[in-house]
Amino acid sequence: MELIRELKLAVLIDADNVPYSNIKGMLEEIAKYGTPTFKRIYGDWTKPTLSGWKTVLLENAITPIQQYSYTTGKNSSDSALIIDAMDILYTGGVDGFCIVSSDSDFTRLATRLREAGMKVFGIGEKKTPSPFIASCNKFIYIEILKKEIKEPSSPKSNSKAAPKKKEDPIVSKHKALVKLISDSINDMAEEDGWVFLGVLGSLILKKQPDFDPRNYGHKKLIDLIKTIKELEVESRQTEKSTGFNFYVRIK
Repeated sequence: MELIRELKLAVLIDADNVPYSNIKGMLEEIAKYGTPTFKRIYGDWTKPTLSGWKTVLLENAITPIQQYSYTTGKNSSDSALIIDAMDILYTGGVDGFCIVSSDSDFTRLATRLREAGMKVFGIGEKKTPSPFIASCNKFIYIEILKKEIKEPSSPKSNSKAAPKKKEDPIVSKHKALVKLISDSINDMAEEDGWVFLGVLGSLILKKQPDFDPRNYGHKKLIDLIKTIKELEVESRQTEKSTGFNFYVRIK
């Protein structure tokens, strides 16, 4: 898959038409294509149906935009999102938009943004009408972003199950680190599995802004990666033969 890097993106989320349960997965997907410079979410926050979103907004630095429902059966959040999108188009200095919604009402907006030379990414559920999907440069289904947690099967026994031991925090931290780096490699790697260290480091920071090799006892990312047995490192001489570039892949 061809990845578009370093685009400045405006991420606009329709709270009424997408689930909040996998917002982290959505933002990690968006990070593959560029850097969000705007992250806004639209809805009537007085509605109890949107209460689930409130817990994830601060964690992901998403700005909530209040839009009251003035009439029954009409989604006023759509209008607010569209107005903001056009304002950003002319004043925001972005290269593209990511519209997170399963609503076909944004079809004309996506088409207009593309006519203005913007890249348009859509994220929504599989129920999203085809006109909106077709109006985007790329559309990603939320269903494929959902991460399934598979519990290891244990043999059946008549005796009472032993209480679960609490995992060592150091082991847990290492597993989370390996998963973060491995997932990022898979997101960016070429067909041969290799990814340039600089590109990898940029994507990791987009996914997890507080990431720092010094948190794991190393000054540089390359030093940290060399300690992870699941990863392989290769140094390649630069064109000017004055130094080396590092590449990483999963073993």
